[in-house]
Amino acid sequence: MNQPSVISPGARGPVDHDIRDQIVAAANEHFSQYGYGKTTVSDLAKAIGFSKAYIYKFFDSKQAIGEAICANCLSTIVAAVEKAINEEGLSATERFRRLVKTVVATGVDLFFNDRKLYDIAAFSASEHWPSSQVYNAQIKSFVLQIVREGRELGEFERKTPLDETVDAIHLALRPFVNPLLLQYNLDFVEQAPTLTSNLILRSLMP
Repeated sequence: MNQPSVISPGARGPVDHDIRDQIVAAANEHFSQYGYGKTTVSDLAKAIGFSKAYIYKFFDSKQAIGEAICANCLSTIVAAVEKAINEEGLSATERFRRLVKTVVATGVDLFFNDRKLYDIAAFSASEHWPSSQVYNAQIKSFVLQIVREGRELGEFERKTPLDETVDAIHLALRPFVNPLLLQYNLDFVEQAPTLTSNLILRSLMP
């Protein structure tokens, strides 16, 4: 399934440029020590050993650098979900269970075992960065894919409008998809995938 990709709107120059990658790597390390919110482009320039003007040749703002880091992080979750749900021979019900389980497990592993990624992902979600919006759209498209398949196979009910069903499921998953909300649900990550999946799947029964 082809998914939309995230390209930071503030990125400049060749995407695969070695210097760009060096700036992103150094920024990632700097954010981990001082936090995204407290770091300025001037701080990064001093830490990396480049001039501020030189960094602006590749990124037009600190957010653009954060976007590059965040997009890489969120794409890891998307790739894990896509792999989990697209295995051959699965029912739509099992695909949905895998979607929820993988979103929660991968998100917790990325964001809370590596706090620098959480810090940036939280900014992305709170400020509605393109990386966050694309991530949400990708998860929603997976839900649509599974619900549509389940209806075609007779596993799920077909009376409720498809868009209404997908919107409702996506909202129900928001506490585990959105990094800002996930931090408040860490005590429930062991049982949440099963309980949430069971509730939603019961509502989808024909």
